Amino acid sequence: MMRRMVLGALLACACLGAQAHRFHAGITDISFNPGTGSIEVVHTYMAHDIEALLANLYQRQFDLSDPQDEAVLRKYVDKQFYLLAADKSRLPLRWVGVTANVESVVIYQEIEKTPLASAVRVHDEVLSDFLPDQVNTVNVNHGGKIGTLIFDRSRTEQPLP
Repeated sequence: MMRRMVLGALLACACLGAQAHRFHAGITDISFNPGTGSIEVVHTYMAHDIEALLANLYQRQFDLSDPQDEAVLRKYVDKQFYLLAADKSRLPLRWVGVTANVESVVIYQEIEKTPLASAVRVHDEVLSDFLPDQVNTVNVNHGGKIGTLIFDRSRTEQPLP
C-alpha cells in the first residue's frame, strides 16, 4: 500500500513538472517570392494546441485531412491573422493548404501578385485568444534581411519591420 502511494506521488510530481515546462508558441514566416511575384506566408503551430483549440470551439475531434475540417481551421486563421495595406484594408490572403502530423500543423497562404512593400502591418491573434501564454513569432524576410516581431495576448498588431 505504501509503495502505491509513493508511486502515485511520484507520478503526480512528474505530471506537474511536465505541465510547468509546457509552452505555447507559433512561428510565421513572411517572404516575397520573385518567381511568382507573390507574398508567401507559412505558419507553424504545435499540433496539440490546434487540436485543443478546435475541440474547445466545436466540442469534437478534427481531422485536418478532411476538407470540411480544414475549412473550419481556415475560417479561424483568416479571422485571427491578416496583413494590412497602408490604407488599413486587409490584403487578400489566399489559403494554399495545410499539412499536419503529430507534432505540428503547417498552414500555407499567399497574396498573389503583390510586392511585400504593399503590406505595412501584421495582425496576429492565432491561438492567443485561447491560450493566455501563447507567443507567436513572425519573421519577415525582405530580400535576405530578416525582421522579427513577437505577438502575444497584449500585442496583436504591429508594423512590419
